[in-house]
Amino acid sequence: MILPLILSLVWLIAANLIGMLPSRDRHWRAAYVLIAIGVPLLGWTTYEAGPVVGLSLLAAGASILRWPVVYLWRWLRRQSG
Repeated sequence: MILPLILSLVWLIAANLIGMLPSRDRHWRAAYVLIAIGVPLLGWTTYEAGPVVGLSLLAAGASILRWPVVYLWRWLRRQSG
């Protein structure tokens, strides 16, 4: 149970550090890599530690990667109406 939590915290620290670095494409390539790594890691952590920890990590990840979440929300709203 401890390994997924440690890896999730390392992911959160890495995402924050990547966000501090300058980028020409406004961090979109890094966001795609972080999402590709973070989604399975979130599933593993939720499976091992439970839904409360999983939802907490989902909220933390969404706060770090907020612009992909905003664009997804806008796209979903356009599709529904």
